[in-house]
Amino acid sequence: MSVLGDLQRMGHEEVVIVQEPTSGYRAIIAVHSTRLGPATGGTRFWPYATMDEAMTDVLRLSRGMTYKNAVAGLALGGGKAVIIGDPHMSAGREALFLAHGRAVNRLQGRFITAEDVGTRPADFEIAARETPYVAGFGGRGGDPSPWTALGVVRGIEAAAAYRWGSSDLTGKHVVVQGCGNVGGAVALHLRERGAVLTVSDTEGARAAACAAAVQGRVVEPAMVYDVEADIFAPCAMGAILNDDTIPRLRVEVVAGAANNQLLRPDHADAVAARRILYVPDYVINAGGVISGSVALLGETPERMAQRVHDIHDTVRLVLELADRNGVNPAAAADQLAESRLQQREE
Repeated sequence: MSVLGDLQRMGHEEVVIVQEPTSGYRAIIAVHSTRLGPATGGTRFWPYATMDEAMTDVLRLSRGMTYKNAVAGLALGGGKAVIIGDPHMSAGREALFLAHGRAVNRLQGRFITAEDVGTRPADFEIAARETPYVAGFGGRGGDPSPWTALGVVRGIEAAAAYRWGSSDLTGKHVVVQGCGNVGGAVALHLRERGAVLTVSDTEGARAAACAAAVQGRVVEPAMVYDVEADIFAPCAMGAILNDDTIPRLRVEVVAGAANNQLLRPDHADAVAARRILYVPDYVINAGGVISGSVALLGETPERMAQRVHDIHDTVRLVLELADRNGVNPAAAADQLAESRLQQREE
């Protein structure tokens, strides 16, 4: 009943649970909304402990994609897929993503997907043998990660200007949580802009390599919330802003690429109560889905690149709306998304 309640409360159009025993494929595909266009969103590959955990993640992520696309001004809806398993697997990976392609294809274009945490562009080249409704690799928009990272950095610059009166990041101390495809690229961009970096990752070797590349230092994952810095950039998994971590933060700005950073909506108020400026995740991390507009919407590469840079202005708009309406930035972003969805219906 809790799942049905979540579906009703969050307004999903369709949720499909799929399994294929011969390949070991187990997945959930959630289509939240097609009001603005076909539902788009990445496929996450993760070792969820329970099916309930996977369902909660995919429902929240798919709803976030609807709002992300609405705020970004894209004629796309929101969806997400999660595959339950070991993202580091190699044996059997081809069969797994062929199965995923078949599952996506059964939705006949209502859902279009690409990479997310635990997946990579090569996985969708495999899935493309079974469906045309995948993107994020050569010939279909390319790897979205660099564009996600660029958009995050443009959003960080907007947040810096809002908090300190200047977008110049020279000398600003930024803690980057997660050194994967996006987080590592965010760190490199920040270093190029003169920031001082502390990085963290659950994989020690990856954290060390990232730190060496940006001339930064490594902090253990358990201690990442306790580092005194200017900006905290979460670029790994979600639900990291919660009752335990928010009191520990020693920064002035939280702005990063991770999806669903707030464990609960009221945690946005808890962040604001500490006078920390929070940039809503689906506003700042939209660069990846925007990059798909070339393949999905026929936009020019130049227009797409400008949309990614425009994340700076969108972040500024959301922060101004929050102040004007007396709400936290997460609520302001939701209001903006809902108004754009309502305009489409009218």
